[in-house]
Parts: sequence; C-alpha cells; structure tokens
Amino acid sequence: MEAKRILVVDDEQDLCDILLFNLRAAGYEALSACSAEKALEMLKAPFDLLLLDVMMPGMSGFELARQLKENERTASLPIIFLTAKDAEENVLQGFGLGADDYVSKPFSLRELLARVKAVLNRKSALVSTRKAEALRFEGLVVDVVCKTISVDGNPIAITRTEYELLKLLLEYRGQVFSRQQLIDKVWPQDVVVTERTVDVNMARLRKKLGRYAVCLASRTGFGYVFDMKNE
Repeated sequence: MEAKRILVVDDEQDLCDILLFNLRAAGYEALSACSAEKALEMLKAPFDLLLLDVMMPGMSGFELARQLKENERTASLPIIFLTAKDAEENVLQGFGLGADDYVSKPFSLRELLARVKAVLNRKSALVSTRKAEALRFEGLVVDVVCKTISVDGNPIAITRTEYELLKLLLEYRGQVFSRQQLIDKVWPQDVVVTERTVDVNMARLRKKLGRYAVCLASRTGFGYVFDMKNE
C-alpha cells in the first residue's frame, strides 16, 4: 500500500525535524514547510493530511486553512492544528474552519501519531463510503446520494428521468431492458408514457454523455442496454 503523504507546516525547524523523523518512522511520507506561504506552493501536489501550526510569521495557520477550504481541489484535505493556543475560542475557530483535530503544544508524540492515524482512518472510511454511493464506468459517474451525473469530472445537466434511466442501466450493465420495463421502473405509475417517450429520453441522454453515448446501446426488437463493449 502506498504511504500516506503528510505535510508539516511550522516555523519551528526543530519541531519540524522531530515530527518528520517520527512520522517517517511510523511509515508515512512526510515533508515540511516553514511558512503557510511555502505550504501553499507545496500543496499544488497531493497530500493526505496537513499538520498545521496556528501562529506563524506572515500568513497564519487559520488563514491558510480558510484558503484551502475555499479551494475545491484542497477542500477535503484533513487538517490537524498544532498550537500553543488552547483557549476555547481558538479551538472553536479551528473547528469552525473545518479542522479535523486540534493538538495543544507541548504534546506527546505517541498521542499525536495516534491522532494522525485516527484522522487518516476516518478519511479512508469516508472515501470508501463515497465510492459505494456512486456507480462508475471509467469517467462516467452517477452519484446516487447527490443525484448527479458527471462525465470525466464535469457535471452535466440532467432531468430526473434521464438520471433514473442511466442509473438503472449502469447498475445493471449488460442487461437488456425492454421499453416497457424501463417505463415500469423509471416513470411514476400514474403517468401515461408511450414507448416513443422512452426513445426520446434516451436520445437526449446520449447527447449529454459525450464519448459514453455509444454505451447506451439499443437492441432492435428488445430494448436498451449499457454495453461496455461499445465504449
């Protein structure tokens, strides 16, 4: 398994060296930045966790956290604040900025490593849950929680019917559904729908799926199927 990447941001070089040594000894890939400004540059590369000091010359840790949470690319990056300021208002401010944990200096290295492991485990569990909550075929993703569809990372505008059609066909990829079966499973029972309506909706959906349009294959005399071989 690939080692988790951790960025330590603190203007105390001695503390950075100690943390880097212990994190690496625990099996993590750890790097450090001596300022929030330097961290912003380094965070152009992906990291799994940020250990962030609050009080630093120039940009504070709180300001860096705010900027990261406002950026879609880094918004989900877990943050553990490291600080000598443990007043309640500072702790609340940190959590208000989306921090995952808050450790007051001086701290036990064993405790810090335990907190690091706990935060990374929570993130892994969340990622696993989110994967289970989405149907995927390569770059085509149907998010069954948010009720959205994206193609190669780009969300597309869809109707409820188009969403339900693609969700059904992608969930049962390779299975052919007759037009009547699609009507029964997708449209409300109190709505009168003809088989021609199914064809119209499928045509509209194909136009929105880009290179995956060919996967929505029709089987003459039978119906429609999500065919991965057509991609």
